[in-house]
Amino acid sequence: MTDDRMALIEQIQKSTDGDFLRSVAEHTLHRLMDFEVEALIGAARHERTDTRTTYRNGSRPRQFDTRLGTLDLKIPKLRQGSYFPAFLEPRKTAEKALTAVIQEAWIQGVSTRKVDDLVQALGMTGISKSQVPAVCQEIDTRVQSFLERPLESEWPYLWLDATYLKVRQGGRIVSIAAIIATGVNQDGRREILGLGLGQSEAAIFWIEFLRSLVRRGLKGVKLVISDAHEGLKAAISQVLSATWQRCRVGPLKNSVQVSAARSRLASTKIMKGALFPGIRTNNERSRSRAAASRLRLMAAAAR
Repeated sequence: MTDDRMALIEQIQKSTDGDFLRSVAEHTLHRLMDFEVEALIGAARHERTDTRTTYRNGSRPRQFDTRLGTLDLKIPKLRQGSYFPAFLEPRKTAEKALTAVIQEAWIQGVSTRKVDDLVQALGMTGISKSQVPAVCQEIDTRVQSFLERPLESEWPYLWLDATYLKVRQGGRIVSIAAIIATGVNQDGRREILGLGLGQSEAAIFWIEFLRSLVRRGLKGVKLVISDAHEGLKAAISQVLSATWQRCRVGPLKNSVQVSAARSRLASTKIMKGALFPGIRTNNERSRSRAAASRLRLMAAAAR
């Protein structure tokens, strides 16, 4: 479990190849550039008006590196004059605001305030207040369509993980659990299957989340990997009737974090050798005991 402002986005990126996140970010920037160009030339696409000063003339490709990955953008070109978005200028830090907007879309829907902040961070001008809600709606629609899509084929392997997020509800900041389900289908393709939000990780919350996946078509689950949460384990047994396995990444992170800073690299190697042996044999338990002994010696030496 993690508790970090960008934890949800980071977890989503780890759970899939990130194509969907990048597509949402690209769409958002393209829409904002469209609005800015409309203000610059005095007319919308295909609009006939006396205020028009020039016309669009195709686009040119440009890449934009963000924490979501590299975005492939199409920068509008004009017949007369030029247009270049301010957020692509050196030393601009707008990608942090962009990531915040995308994260908010996953949690509780995008607010106009967040998009206003994004527009300011991007250094864009000519975008009116009346155009901002349209951008919010488009982002929310794309995210909800993705999260509510039918789940086709079978998903033999399912990973469940929770991230704690701070959100504002009723004028105060509260902590909520964001549950991410990642599946691997029979072809080995990995996808995010769903996202659930709740005040706690009680069994009833997990049960309803898993049932929502089943209603959307989740089937063929044989193995579920997650933290050793009793409520979650009970929900898996009740809803999916699948084999459960504890995720080994959590114990590895916890063990390394309590190690002395100068010995963390060595601790990581020892724990990986114990938790992720190349060949599973009857000596695995002995290997774990040996790793524990070495870690105790390292901890004693660090005092």
